[in-house]
Amino acid sequence: MCPGFEKDKKDKTITFSIKGEDRDRERHKLLRSVYDALNERGYNPLVQIAGYILTEDPTYITNYKNARANICKIDRDELMLALLREYLGL
Repeated sequence: MCPGFEKDKKDKTITFSIKGEDRDRERHKLLRSVYDALNERGYNPLVQIAGYILTEDPTYITNYKNARANICKIDRDELMLALLREYLGL
């Protein structure tokens, strides 16, 4: 079986899940694209992304270059944990 695929034993459905480093890379890529889109539009990306994280209100993020759709692909709780781990050097 290919890595990243798991079989559900009940209905034989194959699901795809991104694990570990792959998930971190994908989250980084998405977050960077959101940051770049906000920056290109003249917004302060850190303030806008922080506003989104605190409120879960996607209107903090521009639609430019699919940034709003991309930020919604990132689980907010996982993002907060990743940011805290990085900030604390854990």
